[in-house]
Amino acid sequence: MSSKAKLLIAFFALLSVAFLGYAGYLIKQERGTFLGKEKLPILGAPGHTVQGFSFTDQEGKTKTKADVQGKIYVAEYFFTTCTGICPKMNANMEKVYARYKNSPDFLILSHTVDPEHDSVPVLKAYAEKHGADAKNWWFLTGEKKELYRLARQGYLVDDGTYTGDEDFVHTQWFALVDKAGQIRGLYEGTKLQDVNKLMNDIDRLMEE
Repeated sequence: MSSKAKLLIAFFALLSVAFLGYAGYLIKQERGTFLGKEKLPILGAPGHTVQGFSFTDQEGKTKTKADVQGKIYVAEYFFTTCTGICPKMNANMEKVYARYKNSPDFLILSHTVDPEHDSVPVLKAYAEKHGADAKNWWFLTGEKKELYRLARQGYLVDDGTYTGDEDFVHTQWFALVDKAGQIRGLYEGTKLQDVNKLMNDIDRLMEE
């Protein structure tokens, strides 16, 4: 066999190895892995993202979907007079806030399910009780129907349907939302184990 033929065989062998390596890399990426880490799942129907909204925070400022664009955030639902699950949820949310409050790309959105009672001044007092800065932990109020619609159709934290004035959302779930408005995880806010997983997943999402 001539030297030229040997060189050609070696060249094509090397090319095959390179192609297989690149194909393996693409397959790995398609499966959502990188450097041995799986990406977080995307929840909801294909293409689902949190829809537009317009609510008022504890400082009386209007917050819309535009204000969360490009941010990672956690959304929850509560009410200030709740004596059941809400105190435990927000005690756990304080842990999340303490860990990420200095991150410019992270927010917490706490939506009231009792807007008739939870006015802006009431939410402001409640936020102060939890040491929350309105810069990155928003306590939001607005139209009840819109708040509930977002809980069910946007954040997927309640599987009920709106039933009118007597309707009520009482959910323990935290939703993790990525910078594109996709739901990347749901966590029981009353369980410390789930909240620890949430923080671990926030770290993973920040690396994506």
